[in-house]
Amino acid sequence: MKEMRVALPSIARPNKLPVVLSRSEVRQLLKTPRLLKHLLVLAMLYGCGLRCFELGNLQLKDLDFDRRMLHIRQGKGRKDRYVPLSGMQIRGLKKYIAAENPSTWWFNDYDRKNNPTALSTRGVQWIVREARKHSGIKKEVTSHSLRHSYATHLLEMGLDIITVKDLLGHADIQTTLTYLHVAQLGRQKPFSPLERLYNQK
Repeated sequence: MKEMRVALPSIARPNKLPVVLSRSEVRQLLKTPRLLKHLLVLAMLYGCGLRCFELGNLQLKDLDFDRRMLHIRQGKGRKDRYVPLSGMQIRGLKKYIAAENPSTWWFNDYDRKNNPTALSTRGVQWIVREARKHSGIKKEVTSHSLRHSYATHLLEMGLDIITVKDLLGHADIQTTLTYLHVAQLGRQKPFSPLERLYNQK
């Protein structure tokens, strides 16, 4: 009788691993902005794993406070998806909407004639850069670092990789598998031998 073998797909190790913030670094970054708008931009990048252009394209009609969901329309690859919103995000967004009264987009920018436009990718990147500068975090933090941190932290908190793939809007599972190289998973987290060298019983 021929022996049956199950072949598991190999996970190609990427040449360059993403920069991921620790949970305490994310909290540190979120403490930095003085403006509610800037805090919400950071909270949406990390809390929903949004790409820069997805954040800029968000409209008021994309919010579903009752179901605590965000509808991301025409993300990368022109795909729609839903991601959950936290209570903290909902409270902040309601406060922001009441104060700023945006008409179409969540976060307005302005053109040369002072007409409201969608927040540009450059505007989002500037907010992230300023927050990092004032937070004291030494890592290279970009808007995409917050997306990487979102994916990694969800895996570390026990969410399965297929759900994380869908939340990120990845077309290929191989892209999502990258995060298995940076997430601290398994029965025992990796540690340095120095951690236990002087703690032997």
